[in-house]
Amino acid sequence: MLLGLWLARDQKSIRGVMVAGSTCLLILSAVLTVLFLQERAAGNTAEMLFTASFDWITPLHIKYSVGVDGISVAMLLLSSVIVFTGTFVSWHMNKEYFLWFTLLSAGVYGFFISIDMFTMFMFYEVALIPMYLLIGVWGTGPKEYAAMKLTLMLMGGSAFLMCGIFGIFYGAGGQTMDILDIAHQQNGAHLIDIAQQHIWFPLTFAGFGVLGALFPFHTWSPDGHASAPTAVSMLHAGVLMKLGGYGCFRIAMFLMPQGAQDLGWIFLVLTGISVVYGAFSACVQTDLKYINAYSSVSHCGLVLFGILMVNQVAATGAVLQMLSHGLTTALFFALIGMIYGRTHTRDIREMSGLMRIMPFLSVCYVIAGLANLGLPGFSGFIAEMTIFVGSFANADTFHRVLTIAACTSIVVTAVYILRLVGKILYGVSTNEEHLKLDDAHWEERFAVICLIGTIAALGSAPWWVSNMIDSGVAPVVEHITAFAANTNLNPFM
Repeated sequence: MLLGLWLARDQKSIRGVMVAGSTCLLILSAVLTVLFLQERAAGNTAEMLFTASFDWITPLHIKYSVGVDGISVAMLLLSSVIVFTGTFVSWHMNKEYFLWFTLLSAGVYGFFISIDMFTMFMFYEVALIPMYLLIGVWGTGPKEYAAMKLTLMLMGGSAFLMCGIFGIFYGAGGQTMDILDIAHQQNGAHLIDIAQQHIWFPLTFAGFGVLGALFPFHTWSPDGHASAPTAVSMLHAGVLMKLGGYGCFRIAMFLMPQGAQDLGWIFLVLTGISVVYGAFSACVQTDLKYINAYSSVSHCGLVLFGILMVNQVAATGAVLQMLSHGLTTALFFALIGMIYGRTHTRDIREMSGLMRIMPFLSVCYVIAGLANLGLPGFSGFIAEMTIFVGSFANADTFHRVLTIAACTSIVVTAVYILRLVGKILYGVSTNEEHLKLDDAHWEERFAVICLIGTIAALGSAPWWVSNMIDSGVAPVVEHITAFAANTNLNPFM
């Protein structure tokens, strides 16, 4: 795609390259999903399938190692859907924009298939760097400030992450950066010392947690979302923030199981705050993007909340929440971008009666709102209920109190969604210029219908995705719980 875009000379050929490339990615992701499910059905129980590895930087024991399990296959499928629909939402953007957008996408794909820590970190940085230009050049509002804040905070998280990765590497014997090799070594002589785990686990989890909007490191997210172009907001909230939860689960918790058992309660409290705080913050916003951005803080908090419960049901729900939130927030940001492109405002105090003016976009916005608040039949209901059921399965008071507190976010979400829908869609428009606006164009309708169809399909028939994810979650959870010591540093247990 990058080469095709580089050679493209006019808008028509640029669109052709993007549509062809994103369609191929979507088809290949679907084929990979089918092949993966066939392998599992045939009895292949390997932790990672379709693996490949070759030496890259031999003196440092760095390899280019790739492979997929149920979690990464689901994330690749999500990424493909977002990139495909984002192409149609960005229909009128120029070549330079699409070049950086494609590079961002390449970083995301590389991250989800990597099983070498250094290679994963490299793709992590590749995914972050284009965000600065995509927001700073093609964004709106205080875009330079938002781009700089996002970059500085995420680079700060990367510094923590780098310290954690090298700490894991040397703590495990300094012979490999392969995630599976390090995990398997812990059954032998190279178990990472518990004292070291208590150092490297917080650094690694916080490093990834910054990208996952972990409280109090979440403040870059609303500003970044508000200033980013529509498709970048879709990819940013829909996929990029999922790198945080994926990394926390795949590296921090999987490779430092005792650290996760002993110190996970600290981050569990912070994620509980994220869930409730994000929902209440969304209630008081007046900008459409800020409302959805704080909603994302809340829903991404649920992802980290679920994996920190360290049981299979809650962790499976967390990955389902990654999928659900990715699709729902992408739909929201797509619709917000379309509305803003017509009304030239995102202030809900300046909008009303849009249902009569642009009925297609308005109906789709109602559907997106219902999916976001967890209405049965949509993906949000399945994901959130799985997290809460799994979390409440922990019998101690500490976990159950936090679970009940997190459940209150459902009610708060319903409050700001229904308030927002009533405010901007119903009533009579007081702006005469808004009465002249048109409804969605064909490329916009196509992107929105694809997202709604995917959300409804995941909510109506989640079992195949859930089973696929469960096959990836089970080995990680079993590995973490197997190394639980008799002592625990959680003062509430």
